[in-house]
Amino acid sequence: MTIKPAIELRGISKSFGPVQANKDITIRVMPGTIHGIIGENGAGKSTLMSILYGFYRADAGEIFVDGKKISIPDSQAAIGVGIGMVFQHFKLVENFTVLENIVLGAESGALLSPSLNKARAELAALASEYELNVDPDAIIEDIGVGMQQRIEILKALYRKANILILDEPTGVLTPAEADQLFRILKRLREEGKTIILITHKLREIMDITDTVSVMRQGEMTATLETNETSPENLAELMVGRKVLLRVDKTPAKPKNPVLEIEDLNMFDDFGVQRLKNVNLSVRAGEILGIAGVAGNGQSELLEVLGGYQKADGSVKVKGSEIDLTTSVNGDGQARRAQGIAHVPEDRQREGLIMDFMAWENSVFGYHREKSNQANRFFMDNNAIRRETEGKMHRFDVRPPNPKLTAKNFSGGNQQKIVLAREIERDPDLLLVGQPTRGVDIGAIEFIHQQIVALRDRGKAILLISVELDEILSLSDKIAVMFDGKIMGERLPSETNEKELGLLMAGVAEQVAQ
Repeated sequence: MTIKPAIELRGISKSFGPVQANKDITIRVMPGTIHGIIGENGAGKSTLMSILYGFYRADAGEIFVDGKKISIPDSQAAIGVGIGMVFQHFKLVENFTVLENIVLGAESGALLSPSLNKARAELAALASEYELNVDPDAIIEDIGVGMQQRIEILKALYRKANILILDEPTGVLTPAEADQLFRILKRLREEGKTIILITHKLREIMDITDTVSVMRQGEMTATLETNETSPENLAELMVGRKVLLRVDKTPAKPKNPVLEIEDLNMFDDFGVQRLKNVNLSVRAGEILGIAGVAGNGQSELLEVLGGYQKADGSVKVKGSEIDLTTSVNGDGQARRAQGIAHVPEDRQREGLIMDFMAWENSVFGYHREKSNQANRFFMDNNAIRRETEGKMHRFDVRPPNPKLTAKNFSGGNQQKIVLAREIERDPDLLLVGQPTRGVDIGAIEFIHQQIVALRDRGKAILLISVELDEILSLSDKIAVMFDGKIMGERLPSETNEKELGLLMAGVAEQVAQ
């Protein structure tokens, strides 16, 4: 008996105005396998999966589940045929509890209470089985992105999906958390479930998938058995050229301190202490990388330095004390005037205004500067648009259209818009959080080159990333944060993932030098 594919797409095409996102895509995924889909940002991966989940309707093509032709007009129809999806940018209601988000869209009757009680019991069982422990009564906006990722996975499992699609699922996970996720995925595969994994991380593809499809410019260019290919081959198929899979940089030549932090303490709105006596320094011509599990104070450190969280202690930039009160002398605008540029961790909530055009986003925060003014009343919009075209060209933003709204760019191209805006100000200090979250391999290579080039121009860079590979390869010095404290500093040449992992888990004694 011939085994039917768990899911098959035939001739799928989708356009958004003049942009052809998917072109005549055919793909077969067999049941009980993990199938990887890779491609550059804007290659059409997420669009294809959104069609499969009923978020978009294809212009042409057919979808088959277990050999039966089906129509998926909306996400409820997808859930009905056993398809679950975890998106790169989470689809959670921020002022709802974890439990309410789990149940949302899968209520079992007219009354909510029975659904919540049933979900509470099932959630506890799932959380225990897969070691995805969460507080069911926590409010989404009060928890970190790492925990939100767990909830998205639990939400799909709660809906008893037989086909699970994960879009960049490890973007905010530590290596240990990613390993845990992969153990879960392997267990699901053993139970006969089918998993489609969209990722830009070649190591993940090689470690966990059975088969892999490569997309480029909206087309499917190859489908391969994973054990018959290599990271180098996949990278070349993705971008159409050979890609350097390591950061190419010369040794740092650090000079005078640019950023000096002493005894920095910060309490959140609930009175919880998020930063505890933090002491750090970053010199000109140096990249200081901060490693740590999401939710251990790294985000708060960036927010304090960026001017939108108040704190106590001393922070100096180029020897001058900066205001930590978030008053007019200590807000983001004041920081920019002091030569501090900031690439926030969450590009969509803090780096861009999604409904505004690329050219507008390219000057946000700097729009009052003389160079952007036509006269004392109006901005010079034409000049800003021309400058944005130059930025888009220099930073390889695709499509290179300054009049396109930010929400119409892929995640990686959104990131390039933010980076271009901040790096091209030639700041003394660049604060950068998760620079390559959800970004493809070609764009990662480019972003890393830009950060290193800024360092080589004698600028100081404070880098926060949950990607240990990124921290180890980019940083000239590494500090590890746990529970709001600095656990220790290491040189990349004198440490490894295991030692950093222990520090990230708060285990200092075993790794003390």
